[in-house]
Amino acid sequence: MNAESAIVALENRYLRDYPREAARKLEALPAEQAAQAIEARPAELIVPVWEQLATDVQERLMERLSELAVGRLLTEMDPPLAAELLLGADAADRVRWTARMEPAAAKLVAGLMAYAPEAAGRLMDPRVASFRADMSVGAALERMKGFKKNRALRELFLVDDDGRLTGRVEIQDLATAPVDERLQRIARPIVTAVLDAAPKEEVVDKFEQHRVPALPVVNVSGRLVGVIHQSALVAALQEEASLDIQTMVGVSKDERALSHAWFAVVKRLPWLQINLATAFLAASVVGLFEDTIARFTALAVLLPVVAGQSGNAGAQALAVTMRGLALREISARHLPRVVLKEVNAGVLNGLAVAAVCALAVWLWSGSAGLVAVISIAMVVSMVAAGFSGAAIPIVLNRLGFDPAQSSSIVLTTVTDVVGFFSFLGVATALQSAL
Repeated sequence: MNAESAIVALENRYLRDYPREAARKLEALPAEQAAQAIEARPAELIVPVWEQLATDVQERLMERLSELAVGRLLTEMDPPLAAELLLGADAADRVRWTARMEPAAAKLVAGLMAYAPEAAGRLMDPRVASFRADMSVGAALERMKGFKKNRALRELFLVDDDGRLTGRVEIQDLATAPVDERLQRIARPIVTAVLDAAPKEEVVDKFEQHRVPALPVVNVSGRLVGVIHQSALVAALQEEASLDIQTMVGVSKDERALSHAWFAVVKRLPWLQINLATAFLAASVVGLFEDTIARFTALAVLLPVVAGQSGNAGAQALAVTMRGLALREISARHLPRVVLKEVNAGVLNGLAVAAVCALAVWLWSGSAGLVAVISIAMVVSMVAAGFSGAAIPIVLNRLGFDPAQSSSIVLTTVTDVVGFFSFLGVATALQSAL
């Protein structure tokens, strides 16, 4: 082996064994150079690396790769990942790249893209291995030799002549059975299955209830069309949870820690501008009480205390409610119950915080009027914060909006406006006592 062949072999081994590190190296390269490096490698080595790349890096590389290289990548990818990548592309690019894929792979991916984003069909792997019940163990083992080595199998699914799911065979039973035994003799009943059009929440429920390693997916006719592996579902839920963290603070789902600064600016700036508008709204409330603040300058010192406490209380209620929605513990019909609970918590927490705050203000100012103002305002603002933190995400979810995307901004506006208005409004009403 000459030196050049040895270097290529080492590079291929690096891509195979350390895909995450290789992805970071590619992200650090100029786009043209990274594209050339990808073009020169087999698709089966590049796919694990590609899956670790930041979204904006993938987009830039797709623009520079040849159609043939993109087609090879999409063919080698797991169909759900290829479908997700194609759905994020322009329609014209989607047509060109799909035409470069192997026909069988393109057909599988096209089928997945036809499902709704939250449907079980979008999560499934359509490359499910189905076997006839009258097939012998030896024939099944011989057929399995043609499967890819990275294809994890813990059970086989049996279908009838019409392709309808009828049973399953666990790998350990297959391995210990005589080679001439029929699969139907060692088959076990199907524990559970899910319709391809079922929502993701139903998939989660099925896995939680039955603890199966893989969930078969069937269509309305009962035909086996795919399987959802537990690892794929966990990865999807982890990705969704991490995206919710970003969207709650106005960050795009596509942004990664290593994304370029300009990409971050383009995605974040619109939400920052919206936040600026809501900040001016809160400032306008303060402006309504300009004369009161001018007469009693101590109010300006204490104003952030009320707004800060109500903001924290609202964030707590929002976090608990968002978790309840994500885990399907609550829905729109639970709105009165959840809101009542958070209002009661706001009253009790407000009284406790107001007591401590009143003592501190008395020691600082010695003004009974100021103590009364901040105590009343603290209770009112924390009750409003609890109400808003519970109601906003449920209402947004019921209206079809993503509560993770806008709840935080709406809540911040409400808590600031109510906090400022309650504090300054009470101070204006009791100004004779200040």
